[in-house]
Parts: sequence; structure tokens; C-alpha cells
Amino acid sequence: MRKTFVLDTNVLLHDPDALRRFEDNLVVVPIEVVEEIDRFKRDPSEKGRNARAVSRLLDELRNCGNLADGVPIGGTPGGQLKVVFCRSETLAQLPPELKGGNGDNNILAVALEQRLQEVMGSQPPVVLVTKDTNLRIKADAVGLIAQDYTTDKVAIANLYPGISELWLRADHMDRLSRDGGLPLVDLPPELQPQMPLQANEGVTLIDQAQPSHTMLARYSASTMALQPLKRANKVRLGRIQPRNREQTFALDLLLDPALPLITLVGKAGTGKTLLALAAGLHQVADERLYERLLVTRPVIALGKEIGFLPGDLDEKMAPWMQPIVDNLDYLLGSAEENASGAARSGHRGPRSSWADLKGMGLLEVEAISYIRGRSIPRQFMIVDESQNLTPHEVKTIVTRVGEGTKIVFTGDPYQIDNPYVDAESNGLTWLVERFKGQMLAGHVTLVRGERSELAELAANLLE
Repeated sequence: MRKTFVLDTNVLLHDPDALRRFEDNLVVVPIEVVEEIDRFKRDPSEKGRNARAVSRLLDELRNCGNLADGVPIGGTPGGQLKVVFCRSETLAQLPPELKGGNGDNNILAVALEQRLQEVMGSQPPVVLVTKDTNLRIKADAVGLIAQDYTTDKVAIANLYPGISELWLRADHMDRLSRDGGLPLVDLPPELQPQMPLQANEGVTLIDQAQPSHTMLARYSASTMALQPLKRANKVRLGRIQPRNREQTFALDLLLDPALPLITLVGKAGTGKTLLALAAGLHQVADERLYERLLVTRPVIALGKEIGFLPGDLDEKMAPWMQPIVDNLDYLLGSAEENASGAARSGHRGPRSSWADLKGMGLLEVEAISYIRGRSIPRQFMIVDESQNLTPHEVKTIVTRVGEGTKIVFTGDPYQIDNPYVDAESNGLTWLVERFKGQMLAGHVTLVRGERSELAELAANLLE
């Protein structure tokens, strides 16, 4: 059934292409939304860029006709867009508590007016689309149908884990180890995977006769065969070694230069950032596969802001990058350990400290706000805390990747500080689902916390 969708401002700021995503339905944009878009257009953040994109799109649509009367939009026949004013008599019909005339109430009044036309039979059923929870509650209170913008939502409970299990016979596992590969077509029907394996999916092979006998493999979509892990247990990363099978799968993906995109999802303490940094340092400083390690993360505070930070860009970024510094300190050892090691060996290692890495040009810290317009070739790039990014921001970052660059996104969808996204609409989970099964990408969901016994207990109990 054709419907009328009344859009809130936050939908367009979240996805500037939302106007085109309602197929053959009628899209109504209240004039209050246009006003709020105009106020946001000077914002230097992603919201400002999205606001300007929406303004340009609306201006282009004016060439198709009068926006008040409705213009065709989108590639689906029948899709139409209208810009509608809020009538004072409709606003007066709102309950006394909602007659303040603020932006939300004006949008609510427009939706009520569209609903009145629906009742009169001149318009399809009306749905208010907003990412504002309170506005959805208000709409429900006045008898309107309201829903969240779900086009880019991912069901977090069904998020692709990147790993699976497969029960085989011992002779199959021996063949995999001996030949370096096991084509799935060679397996009897009763041993075939119940669900199709995705490209670069980690597979735990379990011996049917002896379940304690297991083997880790990765599925190659190009050969349609299982292949044993080649890198995770063969590369020395100082004090870092995988402690569980998920970390082993993740490290194997991180160390594979043929995979330019890796996503790591997991709760606090599972080792996402630490593994990414360890693999990046090894391939930059030891193997010289990449020119430098580029680290960035969204500048979003956990609590209330403490004001502007003094100094140059590096000094301003220092508090935000401190978690990265902590992980590097753990990887490289304390200054005393480095000094004593240098005294024993007679020289300093190439990765002796954070300052040394930056001084040698092997490490760069970049504010994510300034990444638009860049081209980033031959670098190992880590985007930490990427659950705080919107899908549009993630797209902007991935499209900056140049030839020879590997990019790693890490984050925990259950620890989001960005008020405009949630566990199901953030850029990290969206990226995982969009790249599932792509031969250039790999993903692992880390489950077991390895930071400390207390951190693991807190992550499980304090939910």
C-alpha cells in the first residue's frame, strides 16, 4: 500500500539520501525541517555537510516543479516529494502541553494535518519517521503512527559473527593439514556446512570421533575450499600472542595483506585495538609492507565536555588518543624496559617508543574530522571506536583508502556515545553487514575478554 511519510530533521541529517529511499510513496518535508536544515548548514561537522547536501537536493528538485504541489523523486515511478507548511489552526488542535510552537510540535502538527487528509480519503496512510524517541512517544500519544528510520539498521542480535563450526572426520582434517586445502565439494553431503560459508570466514573444525581434537581454518571463496591459518601462530609480535580462537582468526586476517578491509567487533577488553596495533606495527616497522601506521578515532566524549583544549593539533588530540598510547606502551614496554634492553643489546629497537615512531615517520595520528578529501595510499589505518560513526561517515572514510592501504575498524556497538546512532544504526555494524561475503574483506566478532579477570566480570555483569 502506498503511504505518506512525514520526515523529521534528524532523519535527513543522519542520511542525506533519505529522500530517495521511500520508493513509490509520498514524502512530506515540513517547512520546519527546511528551517532546521538551514540552521545546521554552517556546522563544520558531518551534520553540516549532510545539511548542505539536503539543501542542494531540494534545490535541484525545484526544477521538476513546485515543491508545495509535489515533485517526482527517486527512481521508482510514483515517488513524490512535498514541502508543507504548518497551519496555525492545526497547531491549535494539539493538546495544551504541545502548543509551545517548538520544532517538534510543528512537525507533529504537519503530520496530524496529513492524517486529516488521509481520513478524508485524499491521501495515503500517514507515518511519521523520526530518530527522536520522544517525538515518537508524542506522536503515539496524539494517535499518529510513528517509526524509526530503519533503512540502514542492522539487527544486532543477528550480526554476522565471522566465524562458524564444522564437524568433520579425522581424515578430512589430516588432508587439510597435508594438502594445504580442503575443497567443500569433496565433503559428503552430511558433512556440508548447514549455512553457506562467507568469504574469509573463520571455521573451527571439530573431529566427530574426538571433539577435543580441533583445527582452525579459513574459507576461501575463490577456491571454494577450507585453508589452514597461515600467519597467526607463525609471526612474532613481541609479547602479543592470540589467547583464544577468535583472536587467532582476527590476527590471521590482520596479517593478510590481500585483505584491505577488516572489521573487529567485541565488548571491552577483548583485544580489538591491541591486536590491530600489534599487527600494524609489525607490518609497518618490521615487514615494511606499509609506509606508516595511521590511527584515528571519533572525537566524542564519554561525559560532559571540559572545554576547549590548548595547543596544536597533536596536543588537542592527546586526550582522545590516550587509549591508543596505553596500548602502544603495553606493546613496546615501558621506558625502563626499553632502556635496559637497549643496554643489554647495545642498540635501541626501531619501535622503542611512541615519540620514536612518530619521529621516524612510522606513526601518524589523524583527526577524523580532517580526513575528507584525502587519499591514503600504502598505509595501515586503524579507525578505533568506530561504533560512534554514522554509515555516511564510514563510507567517507573507506572511500579515502588508496592503493596498497589496509584499513581496520574496531568497536563495541553496545558502548555508543554518539547521540545520533545506536547499536543497530551505527556505521560499524552497517559496514560489517554490507561487506559480508566480499573477497576483499574479513570480519571477526570477539567474545572473550582478555584484559583482566575483573574487566571481563564487569563487562558481563554490568550490562
